[in-house]
Amino acid sequence: MSTHLLEIAKKAEVDKTYRFQDLSRELKEEFLQDCWKTIRRDAACGVDHVTVADYQSHLKENLQDLVTRLKEGRYRARLIRRKWIPKGTDPTRRRPLGIPVTEDKVLQKAVARILELIWEPQFYRLSYGYRPGRGARDAVRFLTRKLQFGRYKWVVEADLRSYFDSLSHEWLIKMLERRIDDRRFLRLIRKWLKAGVLEEDGQITRPDAGSPQGGIVSPVLANIYLHHVLDAWFMREYRKSCRGETALVRYADDFVAAFEHEADARRFRIELEERLKKFGLTLAEEKTRVIPFHRRDPEECFEFLGFEFRWGKDHKKRPQSETVAPGAAEPLMRPHLKRRTAPRKFRAALQRIAAWCRENRHRTAKEFFGLLSAKLRGHYSYYGVSGNGQKLKSFFQRTLWYAWRWLRRRNSRGKMTWDGFRARLDYYRILPPRITERARAGA
Repeated sequence: MSTHLLEIAKKAEVDKTYRFQDLSRELKEEFLQDCWKTIRRDAACGVDHVTVADYQSHLKENLQDLVTRLKEGRYRARLIRRKWIPKGTDPTRRRPLGIPVTEDKVLQKAVARILELIWEPQFYRLSYGYRPGRGARDAVRFLTRKLQFGRYKWVVEADLRSYFDSLSHEWLIKMLERRIDDRRFLRLIRKWLKAGVLEEDGQITRPDAGSPQGGIVSPVLANIYLHHVLDAWFMREYRKSCRGETALVRYADDFVAAFEHEADARRFRIELEERLKKFGLTLAEEKTRVIPFHRRDPEECFEFLGFEFRWGKDHKKRPQSETVAPGAAEPLMRPHLKRRTAPRKFRAALQRIAAWCRENRHRTAKEFFGLLSAKLRGHYSYYGVSGNGQKLKSFFQRTLWYAWRWLRRRNSRGKMTWDGFRARLDYYRILPPRITERARAGA
């Protein structure tokens, strides 16, 4: 990190009201060269069909030309290529993905890094999405600790409708102007927000709201937007009017709020809708609800980031070293918050693994089982939390059945037996289910 960027980071941490000037001067060739290293080499190309490899073949000349056009005010944001990808397992549901050209990806990465330096000290701990050193599992762990050790009895499960497509450009620029006093820098961001979109049918649309998913700078802008709309409002205003304990955890546009009293939870639901409406956002009514979530009521459950949360009983028995008086009753089992793979996420993961086995059964045994092991490791690394062992075991068993089923169909002669399949699992050291969660201080 350059000296100027270090000064920006220190100043942002010390003075959270300071407005930064001359940020556009940081967009130099050396900084863009460093940002280029983080661009995915297999990233899809934009409307100009220039791949990452093509751009890298003349990287120095391309970056020099980009910096020159920025200084002279000749830079123009290119059209964004729209790609519709499946959403979940329903083939009729799709979500839009915006793919910028390679040159814009480099520049957006540089701007995103500067924005992170300024806003990272200002973000609250409750925010976990698109932040360095934080992930979805951290958000799940944070919510688990809050619910397990707090006095919360009500949960508001909320979902925003088409969040990335609903961001108000006017409000977003106003939020950025609170910390940025550089018209050229803000004009650059405004160009990306106003950039036209090339649809799959060849038509060009000009959005008046939103920031395309797929743009490198979009996650940071979306985080800044919800920081002001939701996080700051909840921490500075709403929770002060509540009678009992309150908590909020957010990962990108997915968030859950917990309350001790029903009145605070229901009032939050009403005021939240009014707050979001002011900034051009709407709640998905079918996915937003206020539910009782008490440790003495194991029937209610909710989902968050692919996990189902439900109250149950822990299975810890009295230690053998503890002396028990004759005739004394065993202690009652304590309420414990249970987390398991959400049913719809579990079904979707199985459908994906079944499709993968079908499409890759032609590979050699070494390739097939090596890739299969990597997919299982990825599943364990996210869903391997305490108490989810049964779901992990079920996923493992079903995955093996799909793999054996499709490998047997590779040819009609010499079909692979189950014993032969198990022998190959041992040979290629396919990982069995395991818990990957580790307790972390301050999580």
